[in-house]
Amino acid sequence: MNPILSFLIVLVGIYGLVTGKNIIKSIFSVSIIEAGTILLFLNFGVYEGGLMPILNEIGIEVVDPLPQALMVTTIVIGSTITSLALMLSIKIFHHFGSIEWKDILRRDS
Repeated sequence: MNPILSFLIVLVGIYGLVTGKNIIKSIFSVSIIEAGTILLFLNFGVYEGGLMPILNEIGIEVVDPLPQALMVTTIVIGSTITSLALMLSIKIFHHFGSIEWKDILRRDS
């Protein structure tokens, strides 16, 4: 995958975050930014022609498994944070009666 395409995915998420008038849309925009960042990081960790570290033979280049392991950890943490943010949005809806940013900020002040 092209790193430029991954960066465009991040930009789509930033656009959604800036223009989102809803808490749920903002949460999903942050998830899109996270996915684009993960793809971008994995693109930079690619070594063309490299083998898996398990199949290592003497003198053959292998792919570094550390970026992949870090991104799996990032996916798990990101899904946990997304579920927590969605749960907090439910609590906000019960408290304020709306999930629109304008209504919440107007009632809070």
